Amino acid sequence: MIISHTSLFDFIYNIFLKNAFPKEVAHRAAENLVKADLRGIDSHGVARLSGYIRLVKAGRINHSAKPNIIHQSPSTATLDADGGLGLWTAHEAMKIAIEKAKNVGSGWVAVQNSSHFGIAAAHAEMALEHDMIGLAMTNASPLVAPAGSRQAYLGTNPICVAIPAGENAPFIMDLATAAAANGKLEIAQRKEKPIPAGWAQTADGEETTDANALKTGGTLLPLGSDADHGYHKGYGLGSWVDIFTGVLSGANFGQWVPPFVSFLDQQQDLPGKGIGHFVGCWRIDAFQPAQEFKNRMDKWIDG
Repeated sequence: MIISHTSLFDFIYNIFLKNAFPKEVAHRAAENLVKADLRGIDSHGVARLSGYIRLVKAGRINHSAKPNIIHQSPSTATLDADGGLGLWTAHEAMKIAIEKAKNVGSGWVAVQNSSHFGIAAAHAEMALEHDMIGLAMTNASPLVAPAGSRQAYLGTNPICVAIPAGENAPFIMDLATAAAANGKLEIAQRKEKPIPAGWAQTADGEETTDANALKTGGTLLPLGSDADHGYHKGYGLGSWVDIFTGVLSGANFGQWVPPFVSFLDQQQDLPGKGIGHFVGCWRIDAFQPAQEFKNRMDKWIDG
């Protein structure tokens, strides 16, 4: 079945409205999920919708959240998202970062007490229209084993940077710090297909192509997959994201990050609040005239 992206947007928007989300939140959420599908990121599009709604019904996402700044300086802030929908709360955090950057050159916001925020690019690229470079990252529930380990400790912990250009499209890098996002395995499960070698390992630490490996105690592998291909780099990047989004923000981190699926119990005695994000941006004209930079980016892109 093929439907237009506008029909898909309306469908998602109305689902969120029917679950008591305000119109603005429903709009941002639908925008993020549709954007993911339009870009071919099927793992983070409408396929994620039911997961969000289940978390709402389980009381793990607050549909009437009122995010609040609990600590700030002229260029930084920590935002308590009040258990809100990450698709929206990260957007609000980037709005704060942009306003700070307008005033002092750069803005950085750490977010605690949030939830899954969809594709990172949707938040990072908000900076582009202001002639700024945008950055967005989030932690996630532990599915990824550290380099050389068999036990999951990190999430897929994606990171995105968005950089404007002139005549060319902007440079946007949005990637998981794991060998693959968990959603890729879910797609393979639905299609009853194997996954590529190097994505996951069994509970015994053996490489596997079984898309259901995580259901039997297996884990995802860090970006790089093995020692010969530098999986310490993926582990390092994932750790960096977890420290910025979890430790710095006051959110949970490592093995304590809450699961996206509602049927798994949340742990007790948590070190923080909810899932964490970190977003930021900086004005290009703090370094050189913005148009000059964008012209140079065009030259870089054209090669």
